[in-house]
Amino acid sequence: MDEPKERRIAALEAELASVRTEMQQLVQTVSHDLRAPLRHIVSFARLVEEDAGEQLSPEVLGFLSTITDSANHLGALLDGLLVLSRAGTAPLQLEPTPTLPLVKEVCAALAQQHAQRSIDWQLPSVLPDVWADGVLLRQALNHVLGNAVKFTTPRAHAVIAVSLLGGEGANTVLEIADNGVGYNPAHQDKLFRVFGRLHGPRDFEGVGVGLVTTRKLLQRMGGMVDCESGPSGGCRVVIRLPSVPFH
Repeated sequence: MDEPKERRIAALEAELASVRTEMQQLVQTVSHDLRAPLRHIVSFARLVEEDAGEQLSPEVLGFLSTITDSANHLGALLDGLLVLSRAGTAPLQLEPTPTLPLVKEVCAALAQQHAQRSIDWQLPSVLPDVWADGVLLRQALNHVLGNAVKFTTPRAHAVIAVSLLGGEGANTVLEIADNGVGYNPAHQDKLFRVFGRLHGPRDFEGVGVGLVTTRKLLQRMGGMVDCESGPSGGCRVVIRLPSVPFH
C-alpha cells in the first residue's frame, strides 16, 4: 500500500474514533443533565400527592401518577441510550471464545431470576468456539435470551431452545427459538430501530433497545443477527459469529 493511501486511512480511522468518542460523550452529558430535572419531577409529584392527596380528586391523582410514570419512562429511555452508546465504544478483545459455557451461564442466571416460571431450557451438548469478545458476546446472548424469557411470559409452559445451525467455514450460526407471542411480520422493519417496540408497554416491559444493542455488539465482532416470527407466534433469532480461524 502506498504511503498517501496509508495516511488517508489513518486519518479516517482517527476521525471515526473522534466521532465515536464525541457521540458517547454527548449521550452521557445529555443523560446526566436530564437526570436532575427528572428526579425533581418525580419527587415533587410525590410530595404533592402526599401533602394534598386527601384534597385532590381521583382524576387529579391520576394526572400525578401519569407525570411520575412518564418521568420514570424517560429515565428508562436514557438508560437505554447509554447502554447502546457503550456497546459501540467498549474495549474489544477478539480471541477464541467457548460458546457453550457462556450460553449455559446466561440461561442459568435467567432461570434463577424467573424461578417461579415453568421454562424448558433446551441446550445443545456441544457448541464450537467462536472468534469473539467474551464480555460482549455475553451481553448479546443476555439480550436475546432475555427477550425469549420476556416474550414467553404469557405461556404456561415456555420453551427456549438453543441450537447450532452450522459450524463450518467462516461463520458459526446459532439459533435461539421460543414459543412466545412472537410479533407481526409486517412490522419486521421496526425490529432494529432504536426504541422500536412491537408490543405495547402495558404488555411487556422494556424500551426497545435490546436488539439494536445486540446487533451493534455482534457487528463489532464481525457477526450479525436476524430475527423472524410466524403468524402463529414464536420467535426465531439467528446469530452469526466468525469461526475460530485456522492457522
